[in-house]
This record gives sequence, structure tokens and C-alpha cells, in this order.
Amino acid sequence: MQAVILAGGKGRRLRPYTTVLPKPLMPIGDYPILEVILRQLEGCGFDEVIISTGYLHEIICAYLKSSNELGINIRYSHETTPLGTIAPLHLIDDLEETFLVMNGDILTDLDFAKFVEYHKEMDALATVATYKRDVNIDFGVLKHNENSQITEFIEKPTYHFDVSMGIYAFQREVLEYVPENEPFGFDNLMYSLIADKAKVYSYPYDGYWLDIGRPDDYEQSIEEFSKNKEKFLR
Repeated sequence: MQAVILAGGKGRRLRPYTTVLPKPLMPIGDYPILEVILRQLEGCGFDEVIISTGYLHEIICAYLKSSNELGINIRYSHETTPLGTIAPLHLIDDLEETFLVMNGDILTDLDFAKFVEYHKEMDALATVATYKRDVNIDFGVLKHNENSQITEFIEKPTYHFDVSMGIYAFQREVLEYVPENEPFGFDNLMYSLIADKAKVYSYPYDGYWLDIGRPDDYEQSIEEFSKNKEKFLR
């Protein structure tokens, strides 16, 4: 199985940490998050990983070349100008018919092999791993009609959403929706696929997931990994 890890972002939300270190190399416990992901993919049976790099490309390559404990084939695809989250896939010539794509800053115990198998069972063009997130509103919410007459009041409601985990399974044909040589993100791809009524499915997951893009989430990931290392590295 083949996986692409998106590791080209500048990690602006994690500054000042990421002014000298790319976000995927931020350490959680004994390993950077990127190495945790690589070990997980290897444990799930993936035999090739393509790391899509941009910002601080040389540091990512140097670190992984110095790590001799990984038994998975790793190669790189480097974007010289920012292309968003999805357009960099065009830089990879030999994508398999089915492949996994994921962000390089995610701490999760998702079984990636089961996720890809679900994608195949659904005969999907694209499958998105999703997670339930609650959003608390700290104000009273008012609803009104077209004449501005208030029709409903909700005191400090909580709304529930299914959010993208930054983990996707794609068929190679999905690139037909992606323009070449210009920025194109996951949001653009979803708009295009939904407008075309393509076979796009959700894979709801209720295990552990955390995007470490913000300082408070990063600190939480360090604590969670140190307490439950066996959950993430079996």
C-alpha cells in the first residue's frame, strides 16, 4: 500500500516553534510526530511513503536519513512554490490506483489499513476520515424571521459537527478534478467533487484524534503520547 504525507506547510499557528523546525518534526515524547506516523503506517502494512515537502525540506530529509530504525521505503516530492494541500499530488508521477493521503501533524490511533479497505468496499472515488467535534457558543443565540422578529432563543448552545481528520483515501482519477501548477486545496477538491455528485464518502471515527497545529493542542499531544504510548505505537 502507498501513502502520501503532506509535510510542506509553514506551521504558522505553531510559531515560534516552527521558525527553525518544520511542524512534522515537532517532538512528542521520544519521536517527532512524523516518525510516529511513519511507524504507524509501517505497522498497518504500508510499504511505501512519499513525503510531500516544501518549507524546510532539507531538515526533514536529513532527519529521516539519519533514522535507521524505520523499515518502510521513503521518498520525497518537493514543491518549490506553495501549491496547497492537494495540488502537490500532481508532482508524483507513479501514484497507485488507490492511495492514502494525510497531513503530517496528526496524532491518532486510526487503523489506516482498515480505513483504506472501507474506501475500497464503498467503491469510492474519495473517502474522508471524520471526527465529531463540539463547538460551544458562550452567548445567547437569537434566530429571527425575514422581518427581524425574533422566533427562537438558545442560551449558550453546543453544536455538533463532523470534521475532516486530514486523512483521505483517493483513487488516482481524483486528480482529474485538480488543476496543475496552481494552488488547490482540500476545500477546493470537496467543492468540485460534491458539485459533480462524485462518490465521496465519510469514514466516521470515534477513537483518538488530535491536530497538533496550535500550541495548546501540541502540549496536549505530548501529554497524551507520554501517558498512552502503546495506544499509538503497538
